[in-house]
Amino acid sequence: MSIPDHARANFQTLLRAAADGNLALLECTDAATGAPRYVVCAVGRDGEEFLFTPFGHLAEGNPYDAYLPPEP
Repeated sequence: MSIPDHARANFQTLLRAAADGNLALLECTDAATGAPRYVVCAVGRDGEEFLFTPFGHLAEGNPYDAYLPPEP
């Protein structure tokens, strides 16, 4: 399975934000369920305003139960 270019580009953006100290963890509300989600965001600026770009939320419970590893 090949990782698509858009996912690689987003990951590189996430790495740059982390290296620059521009990450935030925000408590948000899931748009579909209304459940709280803890969202990893890159932080940018537009003049005096902060801009938050969401990259994903932290897994609820045991993340090892939520995902299967790639096939060899």
